[in-house]
Amino acid sequence: MANGGKYIGEWKDDKLHGQGTYSWANGSKYVGEWKDGKQHGQGTGTWANGGKYEGEWKVGERHGQGTLTKADGSQYSGEWKDDRIHGQGTLTRADGGKYVGEFKDGKENGQGTFTYADGGKYVGEFRDDKRHGQGTNTWANSDKYKGEWKNDKKDGKGTLTSPDGSQHSGEWKDGELLPKGSEQ
Repeated sequence: MANGGKYIGEWKDDKLHGQGTYSWANGSKYVGEWKDGKQHGQGTGTWANGGKYEGEWKVGERHGQGTLTKADGSQYSGEWKDDRIHGQGTLTRADGGKYVGEFKDGKENGQGTFTYADGGKYVGEFRDDKRHGQGTNTWANSDKYKGEWKNDKKDGKGTLTSPDGSQHSGEWKDGELLPKGSEQ
């Protein structure tokens, strides 16, 4: 092939079509179904950097159900749309953190649960990979905040409860509890 790649498989009308394997000169490879010269259907793509995607493809892009495993050990398994993580899925990070929930355009967006590597957990709303909206965060030391979040910080009405049962309730701004009477 003109770009130094190699294809072994089925053809139709001078295009890659059916089952086949394409190997690029840089070491990347795709094994699976082709339609009109593009990855389409079930297939596995492996990249020279160690990444691997197994699942559904549509017109050359990851689309449908699939699992991406990166070289650093992180993994996403779930829905894809137009070559981006989109819909319901599970993301396990290299540090051991795990998110289960909704994604939009490659980011945690909507309802989800994030379990931290240290055992803490957040259950609630996300926007652009951050806690945003209503949610409950329980830290590994058992401190628990239930209330509103904005850009990954306590912001709005909420209650922080300590393991000894003491509570701090009220209006929060940028992660800090506002003094009584200063709410706007």
